[in-house]
Amino acid sequence: MKHVIIGVGAAGVAAAKTIRNLRPDDEIVCISTDREVHSRCMLHHYISGGRSLESLNFAPDGLFESPRLTWLGGVTVKRIDAAAGLVHTDSGGPVSYGRLLIATGAVSAVPPVGALRTAKNVFGLRDIADAKAIAQAASGGRRAVVVGAGFVGLDAACGLLELGGKVTVVGTADSVLPQQLDEHAAAVYQARFEAHGCAFRLGAGASGTESDPAGKVTAVLLGSGERLPCDFVVAATGVRPAVDWVRESGIEAERAVKVDEGMRTSAPDVYAAGDVTGLSGIWPNAVKQGEVAARNMCGQSAVYDDTYALKNTVNFYGLQTLSVGNLAPAGNDLVLTREDNARYEKLVIRDGVVKGVLLQGDIGNSGFWQYLIKNKIDVSGHLDNIWRLSYTRFYGLEENGEYRYAAAATV
Repeated sequence: MKHVIIGVGAAGVAAAKTIRNLRPDDEIVCISTDREVHSRCMLHHYISGGRSLESLNFAPDGLFESPRLTWLGGVTVKRIDAAAGLVHTDSGGPVSYGRLLIATGAVSAVPPVGALRTAKNVFGLRDIADAKAIAQAASGGRRAVVVGAGFVGLDAACGLLELGGKVTVVGTADSVLPQQLDEHAAAVYQARFEAHGCAFRLGAGASGTESDPAGKVTAVLLGSGERLPCDFVVAATGVRPAVDWVRESGIEAERAVKVDEGMRTSAPDVYAAGDVTGLSGIWPNAVKQGEVAARNMCGQSAVYDDTYALKNTVNFYGLQTLSVGNLAPAGNDLVLTREDNARYEKLVIRDGVVKGVLLQGDIGNSGFWQYLIKNKIDVSGHLDNIWRLSYTRFYGLEENGEYRYAAAATV
């Protein structure tokens, strides 16, 4: 069997590794626009100089040198002919496949504001080429405006601050990381960034730009009327699955490639995994999707079912935070918090079931709370000692052939 994998990100590499382990005699061809395997989560460390390009490579040692595995780097796929089992690229003739995995990830979603989409000194932060361009633009401690106060925006700001640059982060929400944290947890990170010299303009997004005769952005204009002079801009307002070329290949895709629980697309013998599916934007889930797709490509039966709750981990300036599920209370939701010098914790409980948890500082018990959320365990009888609940006192109650779980506090 010949397996073709498009993309060498988290999902693509996980799939290649899994196929090689399961079917060592099968042929594998990896195709990627990227010429280097690199962790997107670590790009800000490359910008700051804290990591070399080689240290960003997360692929298992020797994977791309293993027998019957070919990597076509610097090659972009243009379309798929599923009926003929062919992948057409911008380099050379078509590549045939027996089974195909689409793992092309996502691309930066730059807003249509002023010249942000056209200026040569506006950069996304999605791949190593972006990181190289940002590092070059930032040399000499230049002024940067980062449009977007989410993960990517703060990653970029962190790397630029370590270079000694002057950085202003712009966000439409009233706090940083609005999709991952509540305002209390977000304020702690904002304070740490400010202590390292970062400025913030929150609650007033970019509304326009000013440019010089060469077409470079020289200032970002805010909805509040403020003008922020800059030497370059990092556009970090989100990403979108890289699916335009997939649609043109006749494979079912709207905002993302549509897959079933086995990561199969609408085309026979064609699978998809990672950001291109829109299922999750976090690294562990992309890896698991790649593994599930690979197992099915090898004739096994595997299911991806890790869609129960959105999970995010944050770590800036030595402070770890984990959030799982829905932290925005609604209706009669119960919100419980506790805080001391070492941690901040928050629970959102709906109809007796934990719907969201946030742990900042001490995240050691995160697996337990994820277990409660995933299994929809009723904790309504333990609200008085909710923070003392643990795995140790769980028991199964069989009812109508199904196991229902109850929780008890440790003594």
